[in-house]
Amino acid sequence: MQSFDLIVIGSGSGLEVSSAAAGRGLSVAVVESGPFGGTCLNRGCIPSKMLIHSADVAETIRRSELFGIKAEISAIDWDFIVKRASDTVDEDARMIEEGNRQHPNITVFGDAAKFVGHKTLEVAGETITAETIVIAAGTRPRVPEIEGLAGVPFITSDQALRLPKQPARMVIVGAGFIAAELAHFFGALGTEVTIVHRGTRLLRQEDEQISERFTEVYQRRFTMLLDARITSAGKRGEEIVLAVASRDGEQTIETDALLIAVGRVPNTDTLDVTKTGVDVDEAGYVKADEYLETNAPGIWALGDIVGRYLLKHSANLEAAYVAHNIYNPEQKAAIDYHAMPHAVFASPQVASVGLTEQEAREKDVPFVTGIYNYSDTAYGSSIEDSDGFVKVLAHPETREILGCHIIGSEASILIQEVANAMRFRADTSAITQAIYVHPALPEVVQRAFGALAA
Repeated sequence: MQSFDLIVIGSGSGLEVSSAAAGRGLSVAVVESGPFGGTCLNRGCIPSKMLIHSADVAETIRRSELFGIKAEISAIDWDFIVKRASDTVDEDARMIEEGNRQHPNITVFGDAAKFVGHKTLEVAGETITAETIVIAAGTRPRVPEIEGLAGVPFITSDQALRLPKQPARMVIVGAGFIAAELAHFFGALGTEVTIVHRGTRLLRQEDEQISERFTEVYQRRFTMLLDARITSAGKRGEEIVLAVASRDGEQTIETDALLIAVGRVPNTDTLDVTKTGVDVDEAGYVKADEYLETNAPGIWALGDIVGRYLLKHSANLEAAYVAHNIYNPEQKAAIDYHAMPHAVFASPQVASVGLTEQEAREKDVPFVTGIYNYSDTAYGSSIEDSDGFVKVLAHPETREILGCHIIGSEASILIQEVANAMRFRADTSAITQAIYVHPALPEVVQRAFGALAA
């Protein structure tokens, strides 16, 4: 059995902790069964945004006539689009792994691991142990139980970003940000997309008004089967055949590709974390306290496997706290998630920070709202964004910013100023009293704040 000062399971944000330990001269084991860099680099935010930018360019070309420019797309070079993204992330992953393998204080175990006892792991035919362990092993796509699904070549987001051939038709099951982003990517490049969803709205975790507007826009772009579910899947030659039940009855859909995007599940089961005494919740996520330490002293957790925010920037924040708390046991700091923003890189983009209106009502938090349309600003009108708007929630007395929700062009950029103001506990005056460039798009944010009830 090999003993280390620290074991880190997962090579995403967990590497911030292993790097800090190695820099202190401690012996570190990094366990990773796949390419280095974690989900974000290899199967998530980085490659998907590179691909989605190609979709954005295609959409711009198709809208060009709105601005007096007649243009058309003569061809889609699918191989180039996919290779551009995969080559970039593969090289980054290789360099990260090489850097870890070359470090004198780090030992890399490139295989799947499983706990076999308290603070004891079996990996690559070896048994390793450490007094301090960081579980940062992430999540994987959830696959629902559908009759016949195992017999058809369905894909998840893990494979969708590297498809060797663009499908002419695709059915996407799901309605979250992964489904929304990939529908935009494939659809904008010419794939005929059908979305099947059990509910009545896409992005239902967003503010209801944002979710409703987004659903309206996607109903114009794609075939949408809402309040529907796939009851069985099969093959007919090269086609995938799906039986779909909805409020309108039963129907059969033929497609070339089936993408399952119905959420994710934590990798605690494959790690067998209960063997080391770590508690998990009903969904399988690791239970961690405000310092991100588990119920087993010396075992910490961060990232998606904790299940608080499945976001890379959240995992990075957690990694910083874990590193601090491990090496400063007398001055541990409780993690502060306040003003955690997120964005959906679909078309239209969606971005959010803080409470939604439905959350404020559920928590009985008093609030007032302000809404402003992109099209009512000079720049919003100039770019022909007739669907976009900004919605703000604030406390009626203290003027604390409770939340901000944006749908429309550059929403992922516009949300940042509000997230920053909220992070530093500024009130609405931080936005209303600022001087904004005219006629730039951020004016729509300031005007939404200006529309708040007095």
